[in-house]
Amino acid sequence: MTDYKLTTLCYLTRGSDVLFIVKGATEKNITNMNVGKYLGVGGHLEQGETSYECAVREIFEETGITSEQIKGLTLKGVATFINDSCDNEIMYIYKGEYTGDKDPCPGTCDEGVLTWVPVTGIYDIPIWEGDREIFKLLFEGVSDRVFEIKLTYSKDELISVNTYI
Repeated sequence: MTDYKLTTLCYLTRGSDVLFIVKGATEKNITNMNVGKYLGVGGHLEQGETSYECAVREIFEETGITSEQIKGLTLKGVATFINDSCDNEIMYIYKGEYTGDKDPCPGTCDEGVLTWVPVTGIYDIPIWEGDREIFKLLFEGVSDRVFEIKLTYSKDELISVNTYI
């Protein structure tokens, strides 16, 4: 059996905007394939943590946003990433609405720079091809049920998508 990394990915909205972190090159991730990409906030589950607890912790660590400032943080889907050039991953995808008064942007953390992007522009920013498929499910109202999606890559090329809704 293949080992999978367990991670969360969180998309926070504010009105018609979506919060992204633009991954930057740092000493610890200079070769990271996500450098320059716009991603949701998130990270690896720690020992004994649920995916929800991880989502709340990662949001706070990367943005300073507390769970009290988020309305409706809900599991929306599970993505399985298969890649022949890096670790395979199972990612719990959450979505919620930021209701706080203090804008976390512009802001930076060890991971990159935070920025709001209008939902109408999310396909125009540097993202993974598989994220386009996830965005259809999250932001285009394809399903109100929890979805599953399997994204298979060869290096950085998306070679197959299987969606289960």
